[in-house]
Amino acid sequence: MTGIGEAVPQRSATNDAAADVLRSHIRDIPDWPQPGVVFKDITPLLSSPTAFGVVIGAFADIARELGATTIAGIEARGFLLAAPVADRIGAALVPIRKQGKLPGPTRSATYDLEYGTATIEIHADAVPAGERVLLVDDVLATGGTAAAAHGLLTGCGADVVGLAVLMELSFLPGRARVAPLDIVPLLMI
Repeated sequence: MTGIGEAVPQRSATNDAAADVLRSHIRDIPDWPQPGVVFKDITPLLSSPTAFGVVIGAFADIARELGATTIAGIEARGFLLAAPVADRIGAALVPIRKQGKLPGPTRSATYDLEYGTATIEIHADAVPAGERVLLVDDVLATGGTAAAAHGLLTGCGADVVGLAVLMELSFLPGRARVAPLDIVPLLMI
């Protein structure tokens, strides 16, 4: 078990470097979006091409190791991470969007939030059956969005090979909610 802010047992030295980068490029914003919440702001990471490149390299290593042929990014911050990973490894990219943002036939999944429900969608033909998909997002917290995204992808017949995230908030139940999916956080908080 790792302590707060420690790197998770890593699959490569690149991931260790990414954990170090994240520690110095993630800003805590207290009491946002509501009192008692500490928001993990990734804009300092995005503003540093070198730091961002290290993180994308770590995600690309994970995708290669897991044999991913498609990268799926969850709106909105997951898009920022998934697109360059897909480009770097020569994989397809699938956007998982908030309801009503995609044209044409879609598949949708609704999940519970602490204050209501939300719905995400993918194109009905987004992922061919048997495609090896790595799901990418910024934070694994309660796991609702990741579980819904996983369900959408498997509903298309995809083989979801893992969930790669910048950070996993270990004090929240996200991991249990998406089990038995292989979860690869670059940093455990």
